[in-house]
Amino acid sequence: MNATILIVDDEESILKSLSGILEDEGYKTICAGDGVEALAVAQREAPDLVLLDIWMPRMEGLETLERLRELHPGLVVVMMSGHGTIETAVKSTKMGAYDFIEKPLSLEKVIVTVNNALGVSRLRQENASLRGLVLQDHEIIGSSRPMNRVQEQIGLVAPTNASVLVTGENGTGKELVARSIHYHSPRRDKPFVEINCAAIPAELIDSELFGHEKGAFAGALAQRKGKFDLADGGTIFLDEIGDLSLQTQAKVLRVLEERKFERVGGTRSIEVDVRLIAATNKVLEEEVREGSFREDLFYRLNVVPLHLATLRERRDDIPELVGHFLDLFCRREGREPKVMTRDAVLMMQGYDWPGNVRELRNIIERLVIMTPGGTIDDRHIPDHIAAKGGIEGGGARLDSLRDASSLREAKEEFEKEFIIQKLEENDWNISRTAEAIELERSNLHRKIKSYGINLKR
Repeated sequence: MNATILIVDDEESILKSLSGILEDEGYKTICAGDGVEALAVAQREAPDLVLLDIWMPRMEGLETLERLRELHPGLVVVMMSGHGTIETAVKSTKMGAYDFIEKPLSLEKVIVTVNNALGVSRLRQENASLRGLVLQDHEIIGSSRPMNRVQEQIGLVAPTNASVLVTGENGTGKELVARSIHYHSPRRDKPFVEINCAAIPAELIDSELFGHEKGAFAGALAQRKGKFDLADGGTIFLDEIGDLSLQTQAKVLRVLEERKFERVGGTRSIEVDVRLIAATNKVLEEEVREGSFREDLFYRLNVVPLHLATLRERRDDIPELVGHFLDLFCRREGREPKVMTRDAVLMMQGYDWPGNVRELRNIIERLVIMTPGGTIDDRHIPDHIAAKGGIEGGGARLDSLRDASSLREAKEEFEKEFIIQKLEENDWNISRTAEAIELERSNLHRKIKSYGINLKR
């Protein structure tokens, strides 16, 4: 669709000449004689670009620009003036104008400026769209108590510059949390740089983190910036930080304390402004006691500790995660939307998911690709998931519910299995389980006894 350009000028001859040349270029034009009229037209027509004169009756151009920016923040505006000065041009660009054209107008310059301005506008829209897709792909899914707690913590820590230590099993979403903290922070428009410390050989990790100078070692043919350089102004995410050597840990500690470092083979200190988010699946307190992790670095990292629950500890989130990943992969693969039956979802809830959310994501991607039709049922669930569903879900639960002869029996059977599942999630601790399901401890004891549930020790 051709772009629409709003031309605002109090001279009829300029309106006609600009409209003619721009329409010859394939654009749709609309005109306004002053700022007041321009605001009304912009509200009604939603133009892609505004050519705005500065000196006009009723409302002059700079005031019109200010009002347009308030009403339509993303609108691209090019200022025009026959009495232009450098001060006026600078002021208009500071107020958000894309460019400033002096009169008498060069039609060739007008066309070039319009084309460039519309190109910038398209790039902004594409960037906003891509950012939206990135945020959607990295959205934290789940409304269980553990995930609500994580969301609350992210909301509190994101606006600050505090270091964050994210812990949890592999696949629980530690990188996802790090990205969410970054995207909700004042650094969101700056780089987010990640590095998996466990994936880089020990002899190369310093170069990866801090960069190197030319000739620093064999093969260093040119100067190279490291991850801390690249993350300047933004956030650096050090995944599996527990795998760093003590020597490299000392250098990371210096960056945290002094905000400076030297490249490998260099002597010049480089100042850097980064926020550090670290993650590990190790228990760093134990690593400190064993001497494999620096105690001072641990305390610098552990300003805000954030622990992620395993998927088996938040099974209530599985239906929501399944729906999210089905939508994600159907969209990504260009497939028609798919749904998963209730029986299949229950089967998924009964599995322990040793690989956590990452494993669930991979399974859903496989099901989207390999399942014909728009419905995924229990027949399509991989055998290893169906076989290990056990009493927590899957076949055993479905059979027990189907065997119930009344609604009351079905409700009781479901409640029994629900209590067993929550007891297992809380290591058979009755007090924690009662708190998790929002039930008085005495009532939970009574239900355990009435259902004949054997407490495991």
